[in-house]
Amino acid sequence: MSWYLAALRKYAVFSGRSRRKEFWYFTLFDVIVGVLVGIVGLILLPSVGAGPFSLSLGAVALPAIYGLLVLIPSLAVLVRRLHDTGRTGWWWLVGFVPVFGEIVLLVFMLQDSEAAANEYGPNPKLAPNLAT
Repeated sequence: MSWYLAALRKYAVFSGRSRRKEFWYFTLFDVIVGVLVGIVGLILLPSVGAGPFSLSLGAVALPAIYGLLVLIPSLAVLVRRLHDTGRTGWWWLVGFVPVFGEIVLLVFMLQDSEAAANEYGPNPKLAPNLAT
């Protein structure tokens, strides 16, 4: 949970580097919170329509609001993770290429950090006090 909160504290910080651990823990908790927000929306907000075509406004509206709130922190941690692998943050745009782009981004996110300092900063594994 601390990695999720650390990424939220760096709300719009697109410079520097983020470890795999920070990226994946942020992603994990982001998905968990999104699912919980959807469940709460289903329980608390009424449905519109009738029968099999009913639509819960809460199941749609609350996760959409949450998604908008974490859009910038998600993008920022993705860019910092790309920096950690030695790539420019603009590589996130490859995710818009159907299937291929998502696979490329997944491979980049799974790669280990560059061992030494790069143009985006020191290795956060070697300097954990700079990564927080």
